[in-house]
Amino acid sequence: MKLYLLPKILLLAAIFMISSCSSDMSGREKIASKPEIVLDYTYSTSEIEVMNLINDYRVSVGLNPLEKINHISYKSEEHNIYMIANDVLNHDGFVARSENIIQALGAKAVAENIARNYDNPQTVVNAWLNSATHKGNIVGNFTHFGIAIDQDAVTGKKYYTNIFVRI
Repeated sequence: MKLYLLPKILLLAAIFMISSCSSDMSGREKIASKPEIVLDYTYSTSEIEVMNLINDYRVSVGLNPLEKINHISYKSEEHNIYMIANDVLNHDGFVARSENIIQALGAKAVAENIARNYDNPQTVVNAWLNSATHKGNIVGNFTHFGIAIDQDAVTGKKYYTNIFVRI
């Protein structure tokens, strides 16, 4: 009689263990969902001018012009809003921005230029071209980009975030 019950008990124990493990795992698993892509972005005349200046420079040195993507400009604007709110000039949150762009757009590489307090598109692009690191991003192996220029209502300072992406 004991031998007859043993297989049933082992079967019940196995079912209980499988159910318990499965339930426990589903509580820990995180399903990576693709972030929502922002499609709408309204460009200012200055933002368009910065993109044109960058593309004119790239073409002048034999490189492909970059295509703008609204989602990238939106992520750039988010960073400007952060910098204005905190009165800082930094790349805080770059990893999160780049991961979002990688997941949303399938980017292979992401880089970022920032600036503050330049009066016009030509002066900020000149400053970036006169910096080896920033120029490296401008002439880098990228296919797309986005830009945001926002002004601090209190100080009047303009903030620039330019993100470059290879898709």
